[in-house]
Amino acid sequence: MRTDTPQSIYLKDYTPPAWLVDTVDLHVAIHDTHAEVRATLACRRNPAGPGGALVLDGEELALQELAIDGAALAPFCYALADDRLAIASANGAPLPERLTLATRVRIAPDANTQLSGLYRSKDGYFTQCEAQGFRRITFYPDRPDVMARFTCTIEAARERFPQLLSNGNLVATGDATDGRHWARWEDPYAKPCYLFALVAAKLDVLEDRFATRSGRTVRLAVYVEPGKLDQCGHAMAALKKSMAWDERRFGLEMDLDHYMIVAVGDFNMGAMENKGLNIFNTKYVLARPDTATDADFQGIDRVVAHEYFHNWTGNRVTCRDWFQLSLKEGLTVFRDQEFGADVHSRAVTRIQEVRALRVAQFPEDAGPMAHPIRPASYAEINNFYTATVYQKGAEVVRMIHTLIGEAAFRRGMDLYFARHDGQAVTCEDFVAAMQDASGVDLAQFRRWYARAGTPHLKAEGRYDAQARRYTLTLTQSLAPTAYEKRLQEAGLAIDDGPLHIPVALGLVLPDGSDALPEKTRVLPLTQQSQTFVFDGIPAAPVASLLRGFSAPVHLDFAQGDEELAHLMAWDSDPVNRWEAGQRLATRILLAGIAAGGEGTDWIPDTFVAAVARVLDDGLRHDAALAAEALILPAEQVLAEEMAGAGKAIDPEAIHRARIALRRHLAARLRDRFEAAWAALAPTEPYSPDGPQVGRRALRNLVLGYLAESDAEYLNASVMPRLTAQCSGAGNMTDVIAALGTLANLDAPERTAALDAFHSRWQGEALVVDKWLQVQATSRLPGTAARVRELMRHAAFDIRNPNKVYALVRAFCAANPRHFHAADGEGYRLAADVITELQAMNPQVAARIARSFDRWRQVDAARQAHARAALERIRDCAGLARDVAEVVGKALEG
Repeated sequence: MRTDTPQSIYLKDYTPPAWLVDTVDLHVAIHDTHAEVRATLACRRNPAGPGGALVLDGEELALQELAIDGAALAPFCYALADDRLAIASANGAPLPERLTLATRVRIAPDANTQLSGLYRSKDGYFTQCEAQGFRRITFYPDRPDVMARFTCTIEAARERFPQLLSNGNLVATGDATDGRHWARWEDPYAKPCYLFALVAAKLDVLEDRFATRSGRTVRLAVYVEPGKLDQCGHAMAALKKSMAWDERRFGLEMDLDHYMIVAVGDFNMGAMENKGLNIFNTKYVLARPDTATDADFQGIDRVVAHEYFHNWTGNRVTCRDWFQLSLKEGLTVFRDQEFGADVHSRAVTRIQEVRALRVAQFPEDAGPMAHPIRPASYAEINNFYTATVYQKGAEVVRMIHTLIGEAAFRRGMDLYFARHDGQAVTCEDFVAAMQDASGVDLAQFRRWYARAGTPHLKAEGRYDAQARRYTLTLTQSLAPTAYEKRLQEAGLAIDDGPLHIPVALGLVLPDGSDALPEKTRVLPLTQQSQTFVFDGIPAAPVASLLRGFSAPVHLDFAQGDEELAHLMAWDSDPVNRWEAGQRLATRILLAGIAAGGEGTDWIPDTFVAAVARVLDDGLRHDAALAAEALILPAEQVLAEEMAGAGKAIDPEAIHRARIALRRHLAARLRDRFEAAWAALAPTEPYSPDGPQVGRRALRNLVLGYLAESDAEYLNASVMPRLTAQCSGAGNMTDVIAALGTLANLDAPERTAALDAFHSRWQGEALVVDKWLQVQATSRLPGTAARVRELMRHAAFDIRNPNKVYALVRAFCAANPRHFHAADGEGYRLAADVITELQAMNPQVAARIARSFDRWRQVDAARQAHARAALERIRDCAGLARDVAEVVGKALEG
């Protein structure tokens, strides 16, 4: 499991498996002190493989029996070392071309703190096998291109574990001795072992039915911990919406008689798409208006959809190897994004996706862990479940959709499934289906799969009034990252030719209308520099580039404040109206950062007026869009702007400037904010859908701005509203918005509200996570000390990923001012947690270690503190591979 120097695995070295497995028959018996796993594998030599021994992966397994075709193997026939079982012969005879391998192993799921493989949680036993957890259950060729049909029999004590679940369809049940029982499940579809799942637990269940378009009836079930049944109705509704949407949009139907979701409170990820038996983090199942926010409800919609959509894009067609991870994840994220756009607001959904990309993925592209959506090498695959693979992977799929159009994309999906159903394939196979279905040459586009970093797009526009012609010159560039440096050191070639970038363009005339008859035209940028000419343009337009954020690039376009204000007011693309406001706000904030965040001379009146117009327009038309537009660029985004300009990141100056702008807006627009607060008062019972969500978002954002008022007004007018909303709002959205605002205020009401909140909700684990998070992300001095104090609180458990994410990762990733504190305390806190956590759960520890990705961009004094923390982690005895790779690359730069 551990090594001091993680060894890289290279895509170029891929070879087909030497042996294939046709069927797997498992018997898992769960006992008080251990579990016993018997596995029978029908194996055959792969004619396309390299030949050689039958090699199986196995980690922390105690081998009890080993036999081929019913004959026990003598010790000289096999070698068991380095987490591998290699079988060279069958008691001296060569291995037959086909054989039946039988093993019996003992495992200790109660001691499994990694939460990978089979492990114990509060309500029973659960599995997580992606990426390489199945090897912790039994010996097996643990790679995605070995696909087999599974049957699984589970045996356990009936009273303690009444539910025995696995993949596929239930085919038999029965009683065993001593109060035990068993259940046998059969999955009719071949799958890789990472999609295997097992649950033995005592849970409540909500059942429903779904009639497919072909007339089949599918039993749906959502299993939750006892007493939480009233919180899983939304997840069930989301599942049914997802099933109907996938039939309607892509013609894809559920293929099993059972589809089950099981929620568990100890889970490293958000959810897992195991065939027919999805295992979810409780965060993405449990919701009730008084316990979950609007964002939680929408998150459940998206994650339930995502895992359901994997049934085809990931399960029926899976990855040949882990380098192809974005084949399933990027495509399925795109599908869940489209589902979210259809179910909610398309514009707001897209804006939120772009914001998340800039906060998380763009910094990753610029950091030491930079990699393309299909990396050429990795040391630990768990470290590549990243924003790049998922979110940028979705952007790459979206660009294909933009280039070939909706109808051709659907034809491409149909062709992809027709060609590859039941196969483990590559990213090239997906792109080939899209190319063949559309007739569009995507050979150059494939470079997006191999290049790391965020491209820069420079634009220059010129209008010739006499010729009524607008000319636009686009130039692309992509600087090498740490990833390319490592490839060069490994002697691997780099294709550094120009990318194929779809640039969606609109031309906005002075009267606000679109100059192009189709409104938006997609320009295919395929050269280093290209010039596009538009004739018949009646007046000087303002160019609206990258409409809908048509490509994940940095845009360098010298548009003045007036032009950006024009786009804010008139652009027919709502994403670019938002984008114009973000660009203008970023420009102003960078001036404020240069001023050290002092004074207000750097804040133009035109921006204040623009904010007022956005607010007024939101009250008249779309509150949700206005709420998004009034969120200032995040501190992480501003940091990346500074780093991109070659300046050292100053977290304190960034924070001061952003707060100064918020306070200036609060003072100048107080009357408007007050009027909006009153106008947006709720008039209907709570619902997590439709216009209500936007109205709550805008009202709570307005309240946050009002809380930036001077002390007299804050105490007299705003504080009573905050405290009343904390204690008396009828939904968690409003409560947590007020509590989060109070958490930033140095006032006695803050402590009282936090104490009252915990007292009321201490029995609801997910709500307590919100309590931890609002304190971890507080801007008040002493936040790092408060985080350490909370780590000793009964509400925190370092063995539970949700608690670690809510408190420690929130502090490290979402509180840059305090994580990058000048005295180094934020770095020391992170290092303390990582060194303790890496021995018990290396995946979670590695995710926290990613907070150090941008340490080289801060000033020299902070860098010294960060380096000391990283070196302390690096020198930790027995450092887990996951953490060693992240820290090693951070120190290498």
